[in-house]
Amino acid sequence: MDKFINSRNETHFLIIAAALVIIISGIYLAQSIVVLFLVSFFLALIGTPPVLWLKEKRVPSGIAVLIVMSCMIILLLLIGAQIGTSVASFSNELPLLQSRIREQFLALSLLLTSKGIEGTEKIFMEYINPEAVMKLTANLLSGLSSALSDLVLILLTVTFILLEVSSFPVKLRAILGDPKQVFPEFTKFVIDMKRYMVIKTIINLVAGILIAVWMYILGVQFPVLWGFLAFLLHYIPNIGAVISAIPAALLALVQLGPGSALLVLAGNIVVGFIIGNVVEPRLMGRKFGLSTLVVFLSLIFWGSLLGLIGAILCIPLTMALKFIFESNESTRWIALLLGSEKFTVNEIKKSK
Repeated sequence: MDKFINSRNETHFLIIAAALVIIISGIYLAQSIVVLFLVSFFLALIGTPPVLWLKEKRVPSGIAVLIVMSCMIILLLLIGAQIGTSVASFSNELPLLQSRIREQFLALSLLLTSKGIEGTEKIFMEYINPEAVMKLTANLLSGLSSALSDLVLILLTVTFILLEVSSFPVKLRAILGDPKQVFPEFTKFVIDMKRYMVIKTIINLVAGILIAVWMYILGVQFPVLWGFLAFLLHYIPNIGAVISAIPAALLALVQLGPGSALLVLAGNIVVGFIIGNVVEPRLMGRKFGLSTLVVFLSLIFWGSLLGLIGAILCIPLTMALKFIFESNESTRWIALLLGSEKFTVNEIKKSK
């Protein structure tokens, strides 16, 4: 009997594992469609608070959505025009920048060799490879442009999501046959997620503006581009600020010299530190119950699966998975593994 139960459990585990592999493969193969809906959902989360505020002021739903979408389109066009020009200029100058970076690092390698430090050329050109960093930055920005190439379809999707946002709870209650159902856990999760995305976007916007101003003061080329890159990569927890600083510092190195490159790095690190350790804890409070290891692994997983958009949205996506696992008794242990120590302690207290 015990052997039969063990065999049944093993079969059940294998079926679940196979289903997960199929789902992950399907998401990877349908990456473009999944990214489109993720970007739409992200923009809808940003647009939901002003739509609901306008409706509270007795503005009809359709007009409220029209006002919010008009503001969103104007903002995207203004930003897109500036960023598009900077990306095009950066891409055109990329071969020249790469050759100048190579010259700088070869000169540094010769200097170190003359001081008795051997093998630095191989380290710089093969392991560090600054030219590849600049090329990767250009590919990253062009990849983002391709992800946003279906902008009309994205905006239409956002519009329909915003039109349905207030009626969704009513429809869900009708499906479940309980018109008085309040869904406290789901409502709390949605509010937390919306709050995270709105606050994080505002914080990142401020960070991007500060970085752009700092680049302009230092005289680094394409300050708007580096501010935009900082805005995007600050969504990536823990390491986003450092990643956004590297290509700007390399450009400052070849354009202005080592001193300016160090100032670029210092500015990015200071802004990232203040935001990550002072501003975000004050505005967001708890870190949504995810452990530091899970945050790092989720960055790798979602980034590999969905590219830049997956890396940017790794926290919301992992939070959604955690909520799903919490909602089912048989998978609650997975939510405990994903959660932080504080979250685990709270769950233990609830069970007692």
